[in-house]
Order: sequence, then structure tokens, then C-alpha cells
Amino acid sequence: MPRDQPPGVRLGLPEHGRGSVVGLGPRLAAYLIDAIAANLIVGVLYLVGLRFSADVRGLAIYVVFLLEEFILVSAAGQTIGMRLLGLRVIRLRDRASQSWPWIALRTLLLALLVPVLIWDRDLRGTHDRAAGTVVVRDPVGADQ
Repeated sequence: MPRDQPPGVRLGLPEHGRGSVVGLGPRLAAYLIDAIAANLIVGVLYLVGLRFSADVRGLAIYVVFLLEEFILVSAAGQTIGMRLLGLRVIRLRDRASQSWPWIALRTLLLALLVPVLIWDRDLRGTHDRAAGTVVVRDPVGADQ
């Protein structure tokens, strides 16, 4: 196979449309939406009386973000940001949802951030490769 194939094609994924690999832009946008959601959740906790120092508030937002990532990707294959943008995390082997232990590994590596910044030619970060997953345009959602 030629090395200049579009991302995901050598993995058996379509080049465009539903089920194709998602690039950095939509993934970053979903990440930002999820970060805002985590911030809002911590803000609501503050409004109902849970007080944090400035240092702890940042840590609380980080923990809520990671919990959101783990719980929602384990249960639905996508976070709030991914859902809004029509993205989904799937198991590469059979295109199904990945099991929660693998999503836990993926989330743990995501927490380290560095694996997210190391991509292969199919636009899969180290965290996705380790978990056997890939982020695609939602095969159930609308075409993008």
C-alpha cells in the first residue's frame, strides 16, 4: 500500500464521511467544549455551597474533565463535545464501542497529555493506539 494514503484508509476506514478518521481541528473543538462543561460543573458545585481554593478548583476541573471523558466514552462512545460535533470513539478491531477497561487506559494516558500530542499517520494519538481505538465521524450521527 502506498504511504501517501489519507488517514484511516490503511486501517480499513473510509476516506471521507461517516466512519472516517477525524483530524485535529474537530477533536480540539470537542476538547474545548468538554473543558467548558467541566468548568461549568465545578461552577455549579460552587453555587450549591462546595468551596474550593484557587489551587483545588483547577484540580477539580481537571478531575471532572477526566471523569466526564471516562464515563461518557465508556457508556456512549462520546463526550458532550464529541456528540455536539458528531464524533465517536470506536474500537478499531470491529468498529464497536470499546470496553471500559480500555477506555480507562485511554483516559489515564489522556491525563498525561503527552500521548495525545504524539500522532501516527492515521491521526491516532498514543492513547488511542494503546486502547485499540480511533476517533471517527459518528457513523450513527450526521455526515460532516
